[in-house]
Order: sequence, then C-alpha cells, then structure tokens
Amino acid sequence: MMIKDMYLYMIGVLIMIIGVMVGVAFLTLLERQALGYIQIRKGPNKVGYMGILQPFADVVKLFNKEQTFPSYSNYMVYYFSPVVSLIVILMSWLLIPYYFNLISFNLGILFFLCCTSIGVFTVMVAGWSSNSNYALLGGLRAVAQTISYEVSLALIMLSSIIMIMNFNMINFFFYQEVIWFFFLMMPLSLCWLSSSLAETNRTPFDFAEGESELVSGFNVEYSSGGFTLIFLSEYASILFMSLLFILLYMGGYSLSLIFYMKLSFISFVFIWIRGTLPRYRYDKLMYLSWKSYLPVSLNFLLFFLGLKIFF
Repeated sequence: MMIKDMYLYMIGVLIMIIGVMVGVAFLTLLERQALGYIQIRKGPNKVGYMGILQPFADVVKLFNKEQTFPSYSNYMVYYFSPVVSLIVILMSWLLIPYYFNLISFNLGILFFLCCTSIGVFTVMVAGWSSNSNYALLGGLRAVAQTISYEVSLALIMLSSIIMIMNFNMINFFFYQEVIWFFFLMMPLSLCWLSSSLAETNRTPFDFAEGESELVSGFNVEYSSGGFTLIFLSEYASILFMSLLFILLYMGGYSLSLIFYMKLSFISFVFIWIRGTLPRYRYDKLMYLSWKSYLPVSLNFLLFFLGLKIFF
C-alpha cells in the first residue's frame, strides 16, 4: 500500500509540474497578446490559430540556440543556478491544499517562506558566477529588492495567520466561507499584491533589468536553456503569487471554475500593471518597503492580534 501511495504521489507531482509549465507557456502568450492590444498593435498571432502555438515555437527556438558560457565564469555554479531556481519554485507549488493525493502541509506557510528565501540565493549566485560586472550589479539590485519585500510579505502574511491561528493553507478556505479576507483586510491585501509584484521583479519594480547600464540584469550572460529556465521560474513564481493571493484573501482553494477564473484574473492584473504603469525609481522602491509597508503591516499585525484576543 505504501509503495502504491508513493507511485500515486509521484504521478500527482508530475501532472502538477506539467500543468504549471503549460500554464506558464500560456501566461506568456496572454502577456504578449494583452501588451499588444494595450500598445495598439497585434500580438503574436501567426503561429497556429490566433498564435496559440507561439509558446511552443518559442521553447523550440530557445532550446535550439547555442549554449554559451563566459570563459571566466564559475562554470558548475553558473550552469546549475537556473536549474535550482526552477526546482525551488516548483517545490513551492506543492503547497496548494489539494483535497486529494498530494501533500497537506501543516506548516505550509513556513515552507513557502523557506522557498522564497532560497530563491534569493539562486538570483545572487546566477549574477555572481558569470563573473560579469553587469550581471553582478543586476543580481545585487534584485537581491536587495527581494529581501526588502520579503520582510513586509512575511509580516502581512502573519496578520492572516493570526486570523486563522494555523499554518495549514487549507484552513483559509474554511475561514472565508462567509466573507473574504480581502474585505476584512483591504489595505493589507493591496499591500500584499504590490509586494508580490516587487518579489517577482515585475513592472513597476523590474529594476534588475530596468537600467540601461545593466543590459538585462543578472541573467545577461545566459543563453539558450539557462535563460529559458530563468524565464520559466520567473513566470511560474508570478502564477504562484497570484494563487497565494487567492488562497489568503479571495476565498481559499476550491475545486471550481470560479477559483480558476479568479486565478486567471489576478495573473492578468500582473500583465495589466506592466502595460499601464511606468517604472519606479530605485530609492523610492526601498522607501516604499521600509517606510510605508513595514509600519503599516506592523500596525495591522497589532490590530488583528488585539482583535483575536478580544473575541
């Protein structure tokens, strides 16, 4: 029985990984089409019906390109950091509180915080190991930004944890049957959304690749497979942060069409923001994190703590 359970679990994880990869492929297509219409032009619409095969054509093109590496790079670390980056993101997807087969973590939120912390190291190592000054600068900026927003993310999350007094993600569904936490914690939920934009290095906080002198940020020396893996991990983390927003604030996980519509909408919000807002200034980004979100999240934390004790 134990062996059979293990096989079922491995098949479940495999299906989940394939699902995430396909979701990421079509998220990139959605982004390019949406940005096309926002900028009053056609997006990719030639490959297959309405461009639906474009992501697969992109993958084939990227993996067929030559895999180069700088002669002074720290080769093994340089080669494996994108792989580790993708693995860490896919590990955090195990958190989803399925009602069947896969894991139900009792300490799921702590596991998520561990995964995001390790994700910072992959970016730092990817920037350092290529031995390029531009990549190192981009990596340092990305790391400083991610660490800053991790603090506010953890504190905002703590308010939600205090409301349910549990680290298991599945409990968020039971506590939001009457009213979503989005309405109970309106300012905090919006802080979470913008912090997750900064955490995933998305517009208007995409400083790792934003400055003209940094070329493309920490991934500037990567080509072919390495670049593809970094790209995949970035988009998988966007999908995951959208999912987490729904788990925490918009009714938790439920096996229904509405849940997937909510997930698609929040993912679309990431793209919508990219097409609408200009890039922030770096010092403003840090000011926003340490001078705005940190005090707000700490005050709300005390407020919800008092609320819980009072009731």
